[in-house]
Amino acid sequence: MSDNKKYVAYVGTYTHENSVGIHVYDIDTKEGVLTERSVAPINNPSDLCVSKDGKMVYSIEDEGVAAFTIDQKTGDLTKVNQAWIGGMRGCSVDVDSARRYLFVGGFHDGRVTMMRLNPDGSMGDIADGIFHQGLAISSARKRLDHPKVSCVRLTPDEKYLCAADHGLNQVKVYRVDYKRGKLHLVDIIRCALDSGPRALHFSPDGAFLYILDELTCEIEIYRYKDFEDEPEFDLIDTVSVLDKASNADGASDFCMSEDGKQVFVSIDGFNGCSCLDRDEKSGMLTLLSSEPTSGYFPKSLSTLPDGDFVAVLNHDNSEIRTFRSMEGGRYALMKNAPVKVDKPNCIRIFRLA
Repeated sequence: MSDNKKYVAYVGTYTHENSVGIHVYDIDTKEGVLTERSVAPINNPSDLCVSKDGKMVYSIEDEGVAAFTIDQKTGDLTKVNQAWIGGMRGCSVDVDSARRYLFVGGFHDGRVTMMRLNPDGSMGDIADGIFHQGLAISSARKRLDHPKVSCVRLTPDEKYLCAADHGLNQVKVYRVDYKRGKLHLVDIIRCALDSGPRALHFSPDGAFLYILDELTCEIEIYRYKDFEDEPEFDLIDTVSVLDKASNADGASDFCMSEDGKQVFVSIDGFNGCSCLDRDEKSGMLTLLSSEPTSGYFPKSLSTLPDGDFVAVLNHDNSEIRTFRSMEGGRYALMKNAPVKVDKPNCIRIFRLA
């Protein structure tokens, strides 16, 4: 790790027991060690994002969403304000690179909300809000479900917002009208029946969309392009993230390495993490390994910069564990003592200037 590089990790937690908010950790990327430096109080920050300019953090909270400024020397957070989102509490947030709007996905009410941001980065009011409608029916599982927005992500060109709906087995695609502050439905990606799309990621070059399906423990791979001012998503493959012989209750979350060459997936029930190799040109994935995370209900995870480490949040036994990826991801070794933190939910890495 170069001397002029400093990284921090922001870990959102559930605060109904002992935690009080977002925990901030200094990262030793050479050894994969996370050392807590501060905590920013907030109620149940289940998801958060860092603005592209590195000045703000936006977080879900029980009251709606909240804005924090980042101390550029330490990475510590200071709460600026909060705002109501017009519905039940959210579960996913994303922000555009010009820091004009914050986008919120609501799992409990199936709502996508577009929030205005003020010039100083603080929260403004509600610009637009859309409730998903419909039912998903499956005779195979005798399952009847309703809209549950599990993840919102802007396309790399930021022209569209993708909203994964776990309940409807869909990803709805909205055109973002930044001038008027409106969302317009322009496409629907229809995932497999009973797939339960949970999380979304685009490749570093913006050419591929990856959809993690919770209920089938699979990743759907789509080629993405904006053709004549319309989004096009072409399904090219569906890959299992776990050996079929293994037991699993569902895939929890996934992340991509900085160079885009590997994908890591946390899996509940199996209580482990899988590593997949990614071909940058074709976008295709190949399952390399699946390893236990030595804890229960692994949720969010992230690769650590400048190294071969993956940090995994074991939610149910309240800890963060780091693993060194070995032999190109063909197996992993647990590294360092677990970091205790109550009911961790999400982790985001930020490089200080």
